Amino acid sequence: MKLFIKITALILLACTLNSCGYNNMVTLNENTEEAWGNVQTAYQRRNDLIGNLVKTVKGAADYEKSALVEVINARAKATSITIDPSNITPEQLAKFNKVQGGLSGALKSLLVTVERYPDLKANQNFLKLQDELTSTENQILTARTRFNGAIKPYNNYVKTLPRNIYAGWFGFEPKPYFDAEAGAEKPVEVEFDFN
Repeated sequence: MKLFIKITALILLACTLNSCGYNNMVTLNENTEEAWGNVQTAYQRRNDLIGNLVKTVKGAADYEKSALVEVINARAKATSITIDPSNITPEQLAKFNKVQGGLSGALKSLLVTVERYPDLKANQNFLKLQDELTSTENQILTARTRFNGAIKPYNNYVKTLPRNIYAGWFGFEPKPYFDAEAGAEKPVEVEFDFN
C-alpha cells in the first residue's frame, strides 16, 4: 500500500510539474535577457561613438570646455552602471535610465554648443559622427521598445494563475518595463542666441 501511495504521489507530482510551465518561463526569461543584451549593445555603441565625437570636436573647434567635460563625465557614469538581466529591479532600471538620460542631455548640450562653430558643422567627420549618433539613438529606442515587448509576455505568463504559484516556487519574478525619462512629456525648448 505504501508503495502504491508513493507511486501515485510521484505521478501526481510529475503531472503537476508538467503543467507548471517551467520550460515556458525559462524560454520567456531568456527572451527578456536577449532583449536586454540588445539594449546594452545599443547603449555601448553610443558610448563608443561619443569618444570619437569628443575627439573630433576638440580637434576641429575652439570648443567650450564645459560642454565636453559634461559629456565625458556623463559617459563615465553611463558606462559604470551594470544590470544583471536575470534579476532586474525597478530601482536598478530607474537608476540606469537616469544616467543614460543624463548622457542624452549632455549630448544635446554639446550639439547645441557646436552650432556656434560653422567650421565644425562643415567638417565631414563631425557630420558622419552626428549621423551615427542619430542612428544610434534610434537603435536605442528600438532596443528599449523590443525589451518592453519581451517583458510583456513574460510578465503575463508568470503573473497568471496557476503559473504565478509555480513561478514563485522557481524564482521567476515579474520584471520592470522601461519607462519614459522624466520630463520626456515636455517639448524640447530650442533657443537661438543671435548675439
